[in-house]
Amino acid sequence: MIAAGIHRIKAALGLLSAEPAAALPVRTGMPGRVIGPSMPVRLLGFDQALVFVALALLLWGLVMVYSASVAMPDNPKFSRYSNTHFLVRHVFSLLAALVVAVLAFQIPMSTWEKVAPWLFIASLVLLVVVLIPFIGRGVNGARRWISLGVISFQPSELAKFAVLIYAADYMVRKMEVKERFFRAVLPMGVAVGVVGMLLLAEPDMGAFLVIVVIAMGILFLGGVNARMFFFMGTIVVLAFAVMIWSSPWRRERIFAYLDPWSAENAIRKGYQLSHSLIAFGRGEFSGVGLGGSIEKLHWLPEAHTDFLLAVIGEEFGLIGVLVVISLFLWLTRRIMHIGRQAIAMDRLFSGLVAQGVGIWIGFQSLINMGVNLGALPTKGLTLPLMSYGGSAIMMNLLALAVVLRIDHENRIMMRGGRL
Repeated sequence: MIAAGIHRIKAALGLLSAEPAAALPVRTGMPGRVIGPSMPVRLLGFDQALVFVALALLLWGLVMVYSASVAMPDNPKFSRYSNTHFLVRHVFSLLAALVVAVLAFQIPMSTWEKVAPWLFIASLVLLVVVLIPFIGRGVNGARRWISLGVISFQPSELAKFAVLIYAADYMVRKMEVKERFFRAVLPMGVAVGVVGMLLLAEPDMGAFLVIVVIAMGILFLGGVNARMFFFMGTIVVLAFAVMIWSSPWRRERIFAYLDPWSAENAIRKGYQLSHSLIAFGRGEFSGVGLGGSIEKLHWLPEAHTDFLLAVIGEEFGLIGVLVVISLFLWLTRRIMHIGRQAIAMDRLFSGLVAQGVGIWIGFQSLINMGVNLGALPTKGLTLPLMSYGGSAIMMNLLALAVVLRIDHENRIMMRGGRL
């Protein structure tokens, strides 16, 4: 009775609102949908669409790795392997990578920012270790792997992620002097140059190219003066031109790219490219069907790694290739959006990291597709999330897990929470 009387008095004095205040709407990243009283927040702790697209690429890649490698034991070089050898190893790599990704998602971005310099130093140490005889394992004239028993680790893949994290942290620390070349740009250029020298000693020019693009992209997005950016770009282009011209076998690749069908190039440096183009030609519009590729039967080298897209083009045709391109385009665009969202909330480090991952995946997939389609000179870069390769898959999923963590923290802040 007393409580009811107090309630009536407050209502009469206007101290009670007629309806409870509506909850503030929060964007979920899905068009036309916001978090309100009727939508559970706990279900929107991460970008589900991004996860589904990444899983689609992973699963499709798993199927294509098996399709591209199932006939490899017929080759005397791989006669001791079973038909499922590469499939089993790829499944193991995926499971290990998923565990690493789940663990990485638990790490706050503030922790990544603190360990960025140490992660960069660790990657440098591993790049030195891989060059030591009896430690680094050589394949096809390149020493890029460290054997860990059942798996081999490629330090250059860790270097991509380490440079990305370090460059983002570096730009946050140098924000006040970002317009000064010698104080802001030059030290980062020296750091990338040291990584480049170690990578070229393996040699792995493809990984160096990706790292340079990641670092330059983060510097540009971090606000480096446009004139300094174009000056750096000019230096990088000239440096790569000198490296190509001073290396006879790299020059041969360029000439083979320009004319892969000549009698000499078709059986030497242009062999992979010519058979990749034949695979796309056989696929036509709808492909020859899953498992029906002829080029993977010992005609197209590295069909399960660098030239997986050619097998997709042969078995799924133009339709399959366009679907792959669309998935990577959407994935890259979504990652960049998460980065812009973080920067809009004054989370500069997180935003630059996310956009760096977008540059990494977008640029490397673009290069791989261009090489497979004959639009770019042949370069040993895998197709992210799809090609065979344990280290690459692990670092790709680690990077995506960090992006999901950034998105998760963005959503916490949009709901009024604190990190």
